[in-house]
Amino acid sequence: MWRSLFIALGIMAVIVGIEFLFIDSATIYQGEPANAVSFVDPTGAPANSAKVFRPKDWMPWSLLSGGIITIVYTYLIPVRYARWRQSPGQ
Repeated sequence: MWRSLFIALGIMAVIVGIEFLFIDSATIYQGEPANAVSFVDPTGAPANSAKVFRPKDWMPWSLLSGGIITIVYTYLIPVRYARWRQSPGQ
C-alpha cells in the first residue's frame, strides 16, 4: 500500500513539473458561495478575486527530479529488502 502511494505521489510530481515547464503563470479564481438564485440563474458574474501564480524557475526541475527519484526508489525498495532478508548470519 505504501509503495503505490509513493508511486502515485512521484507520478503526480512529474506531471506537475512538466506542466510548470509549459506555463508562465496560472490564474486561480475563487468562486462565490452558492445560493438558491444562482442555481436558477447561472449567468451571474464571477467572483472578483483572482490570484495569479507564477512558478519559480527552479520549481519544474525540482518537481521532475524529486518525482523521478521517488518513482525509481519505490521500485528498488523490494529488491533491497529481499537482499537484506536473505543475507546469512545476520
